[in-house]
Amino acid sequence: MIEELTTEAEWQTFLQGSGDTVSLLFKHSTQCPVSAEAFEEYKQFANENNSYRYGFVKVIESRSVSNKIAEDLDTVHKSPQVFVLKNKSVRWTESHWNIKKQTIAEHVENER
Repeated sequence: MIEELTTEAEWQTFLQGSGDTVSLLFKHSTQCPVSAEAFEEYKQFANENNSYRYGFVKVIESRSVSNKIAEDLDTVHKSPQVFVLKNKSVRWTESHWNIKKQTIAEHVENER
């Protein structure tokens, strides 16, 4: 299951959970075709790999959450953007056309 994060409290809970379980987060722009394609890759990976936690945020509709994520993770905002989180920190991030199911798999495997 991929959890939509719509509040800063949901984001904080998700981030805290990365202390126990490798967690993947996707920042999605609902108005961008590149983001739609990358989100499909992310969803395909999630559907085939149930041993991780998954979340996503719609960057336009939940802008304050998206901004808080960038602030908390000390990263530059991009969308689409995917993060692999472990122990409440960024282990890997990628954006735009580089978000592919296989690329996610390669970087998640490093965090097991």
